[in-house]
Amino acid sequence: MADRGRTRGRRGGGGGATRANRPAPARRPEAARRRTGDAETTRARLRRSLAAKRASGAAKVLGMSTTRRAAVVAIVVCALAFTIAVPLRTYLAQRTEIREQQAQQAQLQQTVAQLQGRKAELSDPAQIEAEARRRLRYVMPGETPYMVELPGDDGGESGDEPAKGKAAGESWYQLLWNAVSGE
Repeated sequence: MADRGRTRGRRGGGGGATRANRPAPARRPEAARRRTGDAETTRARLRRSLAAKRASGAAKVLGMSTTRRAAVVAIVVCALAFTIAVPLRTYLAQRTEIREQQAQQAQLQQTVAQLQGRKAELSDPAQIEAEARRRLRYVMPGETPYMVELPGDDGGESGDEPAKGKAAGESWYQLLWNAVSGE
């Protein structure tokens, strides 16, 4: 009960004299000579020991060995890689899609330019007349049209030939059935 007011030393105890009250141990003359003679070497040693204590202090703070710390760092790096992987994949896919859309846009712009050129051609009445004569086989009043059929021509364009089924006298549902069945 007598040591309640006294401070305890670092190593526990509490019984009796504190560090300040203890007598200093006697120094050896050799140690004193070493310290005074080589002060620079001593400072370098102290710096190295402090650095080592700080490094080991970090390990002590985390309470892990070097191997465990390396494993934790590896896990954190992997987690970051997986976290970044999905947005990166999305970014790359979107870049590819943008390139495809830009190529399609260029193609459509080329088509628009061609169609605008065709529209400009058809604004001329002479061009319209030539198209009507060629495609629709129109003739001007007073002209006599002639149609030349060659032996190899099917005549499919003119539409003058009667239908295959109509000539044979088949009804529309028989024609449909033949078309579906492949006869």
